[in-house]
Formats: sequence, C-alpha cells, structure tokens
Amino acid sequence: MSSIRKVMSSALKNTRAITFAALAAAATVASPSNGVAAEPKAGGTLVVALQGASPILVSAFNSGGFIGVVSTKMMEGLVKYDFELNPQPLLAESWDISSDGKTVRFNLRKDVKWHDGEDFTAEDVKFSLMNIWKELHPRGRSTFAKVTSVDTPDEHTVVINLSEPTPFLMKALGSYESQIVPEHIYAGTDILTNPNNNAPIGTGPFMFEEWEKGNYLRLVKNPNYWREGRPYLDGIVLRNVPDAGTRSAGLEAGDIHLATFSPVPLSDVERLSEVGNVGVETRGYELLSPMFLLDLNKRGPYLSDVNVRRAMAHAINLEFITDKIWFGYGKPATGPIPSTHKHVYTDEVPSYPYDPAKANELLDEAGFLRKDDGMRFDLSIDFGVFGDEYPRTAEYLKQAFKAVGIDLTLRSQDVGNLFKRVFTDYDYDIHMNYWYAGADPTIGVQRLYWCDNIRKGVPFTNSNGYCTEEMDRILEATQVENDPEKRKELFAEMQVLAQTDLPVLDLFEVKFLTVYNTNVHDHTIGADGPYGSYADVWMEK
Repeated sequence: MSSIRKVMSSALKNTRAITFAALAAAATVASPSNGVAAEPKAGGTLVVALQGASPILVSAFNSGGFIGVVSTKMMEGLVKYDFELNPQPLLAESWDISSDGKTVRFNLRKDVKWHDGEDFTAEDVKFSLMNIWKELHPRGRSTFAKVTSVDTPDEHTVVINLSEPTPFLMKALGSYESQIVPEHIYAGTDILTNPNNNAPIGTGPFMFEEWEKGNYLRLVKNPNYWREGRPYLDGIVLRNVPDAGTRSAGLEAGDIHLATFSPVPLSDVERLSEVGNVGVETRGYELLSPMFLLDLNKRGPYLSDVNVRRAMAHAINLEFITDKIWFGYGKPATGPIPSTHKHVYTDEVPSYPYDPAKANELLDEAGFLRKDDGMRFDLSIDFGVFGDEYPRTAEYLKQAFKAVGIDLTLRSQDVGNLFKRVFTDYDYDIHMNYWYAGADPTIGVQRLYWCDNIRKGVPFTNSNGYCTEEMDRILEATQVENDPEKRKELFAEMQVLAQTDLPVLDLFEVKFLTVYNTNVHDHTIGADGPYGSYADVWMEK
C-alpha cells in the first residue's frame, strides 16, 4: 500500500466523522489553481461528495441515481456516449446491425480481465443480458423485450437476436443502463442478494477497497485496466454528505473536489461560480433527460379517481416551482416525454394550467366535499432529501393542495426506506422524485405506464398500478416500429393518452449541475457525465 493509501486507511478506520480537510490532506492534493496544466498528470485521490447513501454498489438491476455514480467507476457496459448520444466503443470494440434490424453483432475486446483476474468473455455479456437486464432491471423489461436469444460463437463475439427490430437498442448499452457483471460470480446465486453487490468485481478503472455504509466508500486504481495509462488517479473516496450547505462549504474550501446532480443549494450557484477555485458544468446529463414528477398510487379511494388527479394538476403552479424553488434550473413539463426527445416530443396534449378554482370544481364533482375543517381528505407524500429543493417543493405542494382541500402529510426518509415503502410495500400515496427519461422514451418513460412493468420489489418500475390495454398497445408498437415518422405518431398518441388519464404528474424537466474544483480535469467528457468511468480524470498538484 502506498503512503497515501496508508494515511487514508488509518484516518478512515479510526474515526467515523472524517473531516473533508483530513481527506484532502491524505490525498496530498495541492491548493486550487486557476491555471490549466499542459497535459494530464498521474496521481492524487479524488474526493467526491454524494447526496445520498447507496444501499448497494451495482447498477445492473437497480437504477438508483447515486448507485450509478459509484458503480460506473468499477463496472462497465458495451459502449459509452459522446455529447450527441452517439455510441462509442468501450468493452465492445465494434458492432454491426443487420439490414432487417433483428440481429446485432458485437466484437469484444480481447485484453480485458475482471478485477479478480478472470478473463472477461462473451458469456458474461450473455448472462448479464438474459438474467439481469432483461429480467431484473426496472427499464430492461421494455428495452430488451424483443431479445429472443444471445449467441456466443466465440469468447469475444456476442450476437443478439431479436424477434422484431429494436430501434433504440444502441442507446441503452452504457455502463449505467446495462452494466455487465461477471458470470462466474453470479451464476447459480440469488442475484439480488449476491455479496458482489456490496463489494463489486468489475472490469472498470477502479476497484472496490472499503465501504463504511452511510459514511464513505474507497476505490483504488486498477493496475491491470485494459486502457494503457489509465486511470490517472490513484483512487477515489466517495463521501456521503446529506447536507447541501456542507457540500457547498466543502467545495468552496477545496476539501471536496467534485459533486454531481446539483449538489449545492441552487440559491448558492451564482456566488459559487464566482469563486476562483470552483467550476460549474451543465453538460453530462444528456443521456439521462431527468424528469421531476409525482408518481400517484392509484390503489386508494382518492387517487384512483382521474378527476382527483386532474384537480391536483390544476392546483400546482409549475412556473412558481421552477422559478422560485429551483431557481430556473428546470423547465415546466408538458407531459411524460421531455422536450429533449426531439425525435418524438409533442406539446399538443391535454394540459392542466394553474387554476385552483377548476381544481375545486373537479373535486366537488368527484363527490369529495369539504368537511367542517375545510379539508376533503388526507394524502401523504414520500421523498428523499437530496437537497434543500426537495423539502421546499414538498412544503409548497402541501400549501397548494391545502388550498383546494387536500391535507398533505410530508414523509422524508433515506433511500433504502423510500425504495421499500414505494416499490415493495406500495405503502404510499405520492412519490416525489426525479426519474430518467433516458435517451429514448422506451428506455425511460415506458416503465411508468406499462402493465408488464408492475413488478413488486423492483425500484423505479410501475409501482402506481396504472394499466390499460390501449396504452400497452401503443407502447408495444413503439418498441418495434423502425419508421421514424410512424414511431413519432405512436408516441404522440401515447403522450395524449398519458395526459388524459394522468397517472403521473410530470412537473418539470430537470437541469442538473456538476460542481467541481478547477484542479480537476476531464470529469465530463460525454453525455453520461456522472456515470462516466473517470478513467480520464486527472488533477493538478
């Protein structure tokens, strides 16, 4: 172990409340500088702040946002993406799609090993696709619905066979969305409880070393990484820092080097951007197209009524939320598909402008009259606290719904308890969170509206219970339609139906930020920014 790692190991093991200053000193990172080095330098330990603790460390079957920030440094996919969402080689060196769109052939790298020294082969890809992505991933059931089989003619060739064309497939094979796991570790085990989920063995540039749950995670450089000369860093320390003010202070002091997903109070961004050692990056979230929404559990007596859902939509002032609470880092949504999906987006859908009088009228017509206390009924809203904006948004919704006679109880909790309550127990009324629309609606949007994706216990699936034959017909047609114009027409139908039935209240398109120390370079080099491998990240000394 190097002297740097000895210092960090001692500090991390002997105290639970590690200061950022101690971590930075242990990593021997010099004071910030505005100068840009002529070429990348090797060495240093990157200190990354996470807003929420990760319940596990593998994203192959759990799409939790902060799990992805961690896992993608250790685990890899077949491709990565440039800023225009074009797939680039990663574990696959090249690929070929047949003229009928029903066969995709990948040529894999021949010089890749798992962190335990075993060879990476085509069988690992086949196992991951057929046993995990297709079966267990919250978006995989729709993404890989038409995969009938996977052939492995040799150790470095994978052939995916499809019953029908899947036009969006290449947009779903990155290190976060479709993470490859080692077959020799997972085969014959309970995948969801496999010990590797908490101490991953991957092919990525960094290897798992230590995890103190709820506090920090330490990764170290993979000395046998397949990209010669990478990674530049000696390691990464990922710290759980739930308080936005603490993250902001740490970034300003230079004790935190990087934080993603709008890690500081948005009211503080302008001031921080003027600090000499702090940079703000808005790129790197193109692959995710995040949408902030209210997922409504339609199993109860109130939210099962479409007029109640429509009334709630009329009770919300989206402009107030985006402008006053999220400081302009959001764009009011028109429906389930974000405007970033230019190839299929339309705003010609039923809308519910802010109109409390209309909301009251709909609730009266639904038969939910005001009681003596002025309230009609009670609901709860569940959310994780990933920044000041979450509780502020919840408080606003409480006041907005109170104005139309709905008494809202706020329930904030950690990610583990939130996932269990919402996706396993279905013990919720409203789940407030951001969801990824992905690079295509079939990848990220369909899962909320598709009957076949009601999958108890699987995070970020259809937990709300919405299921109609008409929506399924449309969604399943979009999965296989190769004609871009016909596919756009189908998605127009989908958006109209979604806004008519309103099983989900889409509030706004999220504009995330990455905040970093200016000594840190090449952290955002593609559309998968926070979910990149950080193999190219380097630090000035």
